[in-house]
Amino acid sequence: MKKKLTVIKVGGKIVEEESSLNSLLTDFAKIDGCKILVHGGGRSATKIASQLGIESKMVNGRRITDAETLKVVTMVYGGLVNKNIVAALQSRGINALGLTGADMNIIQSKKRPAKDVDYGFVGDGENVDTAILTELLEKDIVPVLAPLTHDGKGNMLNTNADTIAGETAKALARDFDVTLIYCFEKKGVLRNETDDDSVIPFITRSDFEAYVNNGVIQGGMIPKLENAFDALEAGVSEVVITLASSINSIEGTRIKK
Repeated sequence: MKKKLTVIKVGGKIVEEESSLNSLLTDFAKIDGCKILVHGGGRSATKIASQLGIESKMVNGRRITDAETLKVVTMVYGGLVNKNIVAALQSRGINALGLTGADMNIIQSKKRPAKDVDYGFVGDGENVDTAILTELLEKDIVPVLAPLTHDGKGNMLNTNADTIAGETAKALARDFDVTLIYCFEKKGVLRNETDDDSVIPFITRSDFEAYVNNGVIQGGMIPKLENAFDALEAGVSEVVITLASSINSIEGTRIKK
């Protein structure tokens, strides 16, 4: 029987506010079995870039990562945010290890080619080294992954945290019984975006297609759910979209085959 593994992705807003971060990490520490935390940190990167006189440029919610911005996100994601989380987990008795994709070559990716938009130093097509992550998990070490990868040629790459969480979960599903949890600012996927209590408790692929056709699910939730179904096809047991405060109760929307 495979060991249970929980992969949790938490967005920048939650990790950048002290009260919400403390609450999340207290709940995260209570999760049984092997676990991995993947975090964002975009608001902190934008704030510090501004303090340094570096303009943050966004296209369709994605950060343009030029050479100067790359320095900022590497410092903020791989340093400030990541190490604060690691220190807070250590205080809760969790032996955490903060990592970027470059550390031990855990996640290597390719620089996104410039097409309609040149996103700069942004990584796609992640290759996850499961052997090293498995070794850490077997030693009861909890990896805390920053949204940074590398190209194997000496360049760090800014990489979407949702993607890192999904690719890590899929790669480890060969050896673990994986649950992937995306922490979201809502209680789950909503039938009515103006009603926070209109959570859809379960979604299958056919449900998803019907909801999209009917306009119930739209915008940024579509690619998030497409990624969830890709993870299921790759062997992940379950994907959950929920509030950060509900990671133990597993309320919210559960996505299964």
